[in-house]
Amino acid sequence: METDKPAEGSAPAAPGTVPAAPDDSTKPAAAGDSAEAATGSVPTLGDVLLAAEELWPEALAEGWDAVGLVAGRPSRPVERILFAVDPTTEVIDEALEWGADLLLTHHPLFLKPVHSVAGTGFKGDVVHRLIEGGCALLTVHTNGDSAVGGVSDVLADAFGLGNVEPLVRAEDGLPEEGIGRVGDLPEATTLADFAKLVFSIMPAVAGGVRVAGDPHGLVRRVAVCGGAGDSLFDAVRRHHADVYVTADLRHHPASEAREAAVNGRPYLIDVSHFGSEWLWLTPAANALENVLNDQGFTAEIRISGTNTDPWDFVLTPGLN
Repeated sequence: METDKPAEGSAPAAPGTVPAAPDDSTKPAAAGDSAEAATGSVPTLGDVLLAAEELWPEALAEGWDAVGLVAGRPSRPVERILFAVDPTTEVIDEALEWGADLLLTHHPLFLKPVHSVAGTGFKGDVVHRLIEGGCALLTVHTNGDSAVGGVSDVLADAFGLGNVEPLVRAEDGLPEEGIGRVGDLPEATTLADFAKLVFSIMPAVAGGVRVAGDPHGLVRRVAVCGGAGDSLFDAVRRHHADVYVTADLRHHPASEAREAAVNGRPYLIDVSHFGSEWLWLTPAANALENVLNDQGFTAEIRISGTNTDPWDFVLTPGLN
């Protein structure tokens, strides 16, 4: 598997380039390149789907979500798999130029029902280009959030949390499965220092990291949710978290959370939606490669080099 990594915690990555990756000590080792992978037969798409179901069961997806196979024939061989956060036009370009047989994305192409996939619009064009290029599309979204080793587990590991449990347990899953995670730092630290840790681990994007709370306030119990998590404040408070790290915090939920805070807590750290989920791609690719290898299959797996964070630059007071 291949990734290119600029320095962590650096200036925002230029549009279309790989964002900064987490420090190697805070993420699992990358899967071996294809030349080093165990020799095995080429899996079919159906074989990859079974491996994906083992790792990220579709039953763990939220009821409103749209996960699973979007395009592709299960009987087709899959020699190359590209992981990405979003199925954008630029990511499709990358997949087809590399010759990927499967594009696995975290975000769905179709979250709402559609009545046409005509090539006159962006999403229809994506479907046609993938089919014409022989590349399947698989979505692993909230099932990838909830499963063991999912998006929020990766964040919890990156921040060094212990005694980790779900913020909201999955109804039909294991006790350790569910949306979000909460756990404890090895020792208390200030909100400012913890925010610096978060910033150093997050990919470099234009929006940076926003923080609400007393910089000198002590934090130890940390709640995390990759992606948009402002619907989970009740669970965050129920778990007595000192700080909550998530993305896409809107004005009203964030303001109300601060008004309802007890002794200022939970403090809030708002990160990039894309960045919080991009961290999952490498561990997820490792996991898929390991399952395929265990089943006697070999596929070349690569992490997308495309930054699909939608923002290009930001203006802040004193820096304009």
